[in-house]
Amino acid sequence: MAEIRYNPITRDWVMVASHRQNRPQMPKDWCPFCPGSGKVPDEGFDVLRYMNDFPALKQDPPVPDDVATDLFRTAPAYGRCEVILYSDQHRAFLKDLDDEHVHKLAHLWQDTFCDMKADENIKYSFIFENRGDVVGVTMPHPHGQAYGYPFIPKKPEEEMVSAREYYAETGRCLFCDCLADEMKDGRRIIFENDAFVVYVPFFSPITYGVHVTAKRHLADLSEMTEEELCLLGETIRDVAGMYDSLFDMPFPYMMCMHNAPVNSGDQTSYHFHVEFFPPMRAADKQQFFASSETGVGAWCNPTCPEQKAEELRAAYAKFKA
Repeated sequence: MAEIRYNPITRDWVMVASHRQNRPQMPKDWCPFCPGSGKVPDEGFDVLRYMNDFPALKQDPPVPDDVATDLFRTAPAYGRCEVILYSDQHRAFLKDLDDEHVHKLAHLWQDTFCDMKADENIKYSFIFENRGDVVGVTMPHPHGQAYGYPFIPKKPEEEMVSAREYYAETGRCLFCDCLADEMKDGRRIIFENDAFVVYVPFFSPITYGVHVTAKRHLADLSEMTEEELCLLGETIRDVAGMYDSLFDMPFPYMMCMHNAPVNSGDQTSYHFHVEFFPPMRAADKQQFFASSETGVGAWCNPTCPEQKAEELRAAYAKFKA
């Protein structure tokens, strides 16, 4: 079964992909993303796009099951699911890649986004990385993913609505103003470069959660200059290294790249940013998303954002030393 189903209560779509239950745990002595597997070039590669072997969305989706009613709608699971391989080296974590390498990775992110944007049936292109067993990673080889959805997911849709309303009221970008307030305060800033600022947001819902926001107002990856794109690769690499330096361990996280929706009208009020969600609140303690967070979306951060930003600044300095 592969289809999408509409929730009329939340006005959101849910992907139903029961075939993904059959995803295997890979043998410890074999990896499909390593040269010699028969799945990727034998001669090796720096970065590589790889079509997901178990996609939740496809450009030739099957007809949905006959379960719809007037209220409960279904639609074909149209879209794209790709894997973005960071390296041909099985243990070359993102923090280990040099500047030239992460520049290539950033260009691959941009190419992937633009290719998905060119498909008028795709409404949102989401580039992300899941790292660590605790977030369900079944493939340890360093990689991210990209999904092209036939709808705008709920969170970016809510961000888009807020940005449009704020712009209509003030004539300014909501994200630019939030960033200006963060920089004016300074206590939650971790580091910055010519193109991006990394910080723990004032309203961070989780421990060690950081945002990476573009200094220049731009909606998505396609609008970045060459310098901005290269600095994006370096910034994301350095955030990953910062996390690993925090407790001297491979730190799990979810990296979520927020571009403006595509093929959905004017998006000029949106602002490109990246959100990191680490599931750990200490080296040996997981922050669980329990009933308040999951049931009603009311988040409770058990720590102080200003204090966590101070810890992350020290971890960043340690990584860069």
